[in-house]
Amino acid sequence: MLAWTKWKGRECLGSFCCSPQEAPVATVTALANRVWHSFRCEPRPDPVPDARDSLDAGGSRVALVAMVIAATGPARPGRAASGAFAASAGHSGRMRSSLTPLGPPVSRDRIITSFPKWYTPEACLQLKEHFHGQVSTTCQRRNMGTVGLRLSKVVVVGDLYVGKTSLIHRFCKNVFDRDYKATIGVDFEIERFEIAGIPYSLQIWDTAGQEKFKCIASAYYRGAQVIITAFDLTDVQTLGHTRQWLEDALRENEPGSCFVFLVGTKKDLLSGAACEQAEVEAVRLANEMQAEYWSVSAKTGENVKAFFSRVAALAFEQSVLQDLERRSGAPLQVGDGDLIRMEGSPPETQESTTSSSLGCC
Repeated sequence: MLAWTKWKGRECLGSFCCSPQEAPVATVTALANRVWHSFRCEPRPDPVPDARDSLDAGGSRVALVAMVIAATGPARPGRAASGAFAASAGHSGRMRSSLTPLGPPVSRDRIITSFPKWYTPEACLQLKEHFHGQVSTTCQRRNMGTVGLRLSKVVVVGDLYVGKTSLIHRFCKNVFDRDYKATIGVDFEIERFEIAGIPYSLQIWDTAGQEKFKCIASAYYRGAQVIITAFDLTDVQTLGHTRQWLEDALRENEPGSCFVFLVGTKKDLLSGAACEQAEVEAVRLANEMQAEYWSVSAKTGENVKAFFSRVAALAFEQSVLQDLERRSGAPLQVGDGDLIRMEGSPPETQESTTSSSLGCC
């Protein structure tokens, strides 16, 4: 990426010119700092940097200074040069971690180290408090061929005005807009996590609740790993419609391939007794739908982060287990990469294999 040019027996890079034997460490350090700052063009997703990130950045800058000094040839021995290399050696651990990251940093509330708990045990998909043993082992060994590329599709469906968009915006943007505008067709957000040390993302699709957009939105149900059916806790009629919304979404996906959640919104509008009564009916329906039930409030943010953390953890675990199953069931492995499943060979391949075994060309 850096181009060196010759000028009157000197080597030049940018506005710095010096011979390899006379290159001052301060000049090379300034050059490396300029190159470093020119590459750091991507803003942090977190508004407040943390101390660990500053240390990693410092280690990487020292590494870059050392590499530029080495590229210029044997410099005049002095304390500055030896100090730069000593600093590089001292930061070697942080250098390695910053030069080979698993992915860009995520905000602290998106880091999941332990399995998130359910909302109520009466309507829960999995009553457990830890990740599957194989998943934990795989994450610890970083034995994952698609690290940084893992993504699950989440589809949110439900009646108009139940608060689907508000729920997604509260989680992804931490905002609540009182001036509601109905979703036209579909919209989506991508939210990044770090689960058990592995980068992971949810692609959250917000679908329109209006009947006239239903045929458009249904095309986006395909390939979903998670289906969230939302209803308004203050409107019993919207709860009754969730069964039809779920059937429409499942029709576009393979049986048993999706996690299903039933989510009651606008919890802040109900008192304790009224909320409990609405939840009893919702839990009963969730059990019939084989869904996990949650009550949330987009206005106050109650249970929103906990709910999506639960969604991400379940989808992540299922994704890793499916990947491990594909690997163990495939008969052929090429190098250190993923396993390739050979479902069968076409007739011409079988004939060529037979011919080659007989020594024919």
